[in-house]
Amino acid sequence: MTATEFELGLDSFGEVATDDGRTLSDAETVRLLIEEAKLAEEVGIDVFSVGEHYRAGHTDSATPVLLAAIATATERIRLGTSVTVLSTNDPVRLYHEFSTLDAVSNGRAQLVLGRASATESFPLFGYDLAEYEELFEEKLDLFMRLQREEKVSWSGKFRSPLVEQRLHPRMPPGGIPTWIGIGGSPNSVLRAARYNLPLMMAIIGGRPQRFARHVELYHRALEQHGHAPQPVAQHSLGLIADTDEEAIETWWPHWQPVVATLAAERGFYPPTRERYLEEIDTGALFVGSPETVARKIATMARDLRLSRFDLKYDLMNLPREARARSIELLGREVAPRVRQLLTKEPTHV
Repeated sequence: MTATEFELGLDSFGEVATDDGRTLSDAETVRLLIEEAKLAEEVGIDVFSVGEHYRAGHTDSATPVLLAAIATATERIRLGTSVTVLSTNDPVRLYHEFSTLDAVSNGRAQLVLGRASATESFPLFGYDLAEYEELFEEKLDLFMRLQREEKVSWSGKFRSPLVEQRLHPRMPPGGIPTWIGIGGSPNSVLRAARYNLPLMMAIIGGRPQRFARHVELYHRALEQHGHAPQPVAQHSLGLIADTDEEAIETWWPHWQPVVATLAAERGFYPPTRERYLEEIDTGALFVGSPETVARKIATMARDLRLSRFDLKYDLMNLPREARARSIELLGREVAPRVRQLLTKEPTHV
């Protein structure tokens, strides 16, 4: 790919914002996301994606509805997910939601499918977490058949069978862009290659370069299956401000409690100030001035052979003005600088 084709996206988990010290309501945050997507389009961001969570402080539980609202407020920016928890969704309903979104948005819909790192949706919708892997595999098979075939006859373990079903409204032939999201599992990498789907790597801690082996595995597996190369993307957290110091000091009091919660839930590293600065310097946090963040993204693009980078810009209780400034700087300063750097030393996909 050429440097001009390299894509920059924004990811949101619908996390509540603050405004002059006041925590916004869920409804206010939903409306803020629509405004932020409009801003992202204005400054030239390529893709705006929303996740799927079911916990306090997140407002992204009805992602297709939110993306449809954004579609009516924008004209060009592509609209996706980060991530759709396929394991606890019904593939038929999901097809209907995203074929409708694609129609409303005039062909701008896409999605990332994942097994879920946050598992609240399993008890909420009556699924057994012990069937985590089997649920995803079966539902991915059905969802991709619905996208790629005109009429589908199918049977499985977790839902009623289909006999010669043709769903409406129709997606375009072959479906919409559908990525597989991974958090580090080689089996997920191999699954993406087997289904001939692009790879979205969620890298939220540690040196991103450790995922280079996953990228190599992915490309080898694609070749073994007789598939052409597919795009590889990275999703990471960060904040862009006018100076490195401003970005570091703004992000820290919001990042620290989030990682403290993850540490308690999943055994993450303790969120010390020293570890925080290490993550910014050599790890997976993209926090800094436009030049600092652009150089780090360009480095990742080369090292991991990326064609797209998505910045998760929202974080619990982050001031709305910091969120807006980060969006503006990503589009107006970081994106052109990344492409300039990649022109000098391109990626090799």
